[in-house]
Amino acid sequence: MRNRVCHSRSRPRPLAQRRRARAGVTLVEQVVVLALLGVLLALALARSLPLLDALAVETAAAEAADLLAFARDQAWASGTRVAVRIDASGRRVVVHRGSDTLARAEFAERRIALQSTRDSMAYGPDALGVGAANLRLVLARGGRADTLTVSRLGRVQRR
Repeated sequence: MRNRVCHSRSRPRPLAQRRRARAGVTLVEQVVVLALLGVLLALALARSLPLLDALAVETAAAEAADLLAFARDQAWASGTRVAVRIDASGRRVVVHRGSDTLARAEFAERRIALQSTRDSMAYGPDALGVGAANLRLVLARGGRADTLTVSRLGRVQRR
């Protein structure tokens, strides 16, 4: 009989030990997980876009209403005519007294579209609207829109 010398290196390791030695994840497993996360993120984003549009329109409508109220207050406080100019193509609303710009709001960066029945609204020294017709300002983004109506008396209503 031959003497057999048993070397630990030559002996194959049991299956359980081989599995324990492999502690990492493969590239294929990582790609599958990233693809699933991407699909979930796309679904969540698609559902949240209308909410983001509604929030942007709500904020823009409040800002425009505040500018109209500010213009009315300035006309009353200064005893002079104050105008609100609506630039629908430039997506901005500007409050001015004579050649002085008192305030402005830029809506282009937020992708808010403006539509207006008139291009300006003026308040007289008595804080009443000057002109014969109401002003209707529509602010829209995506599927969401908000309407501001300014009466001849200068009151702002949101719908």
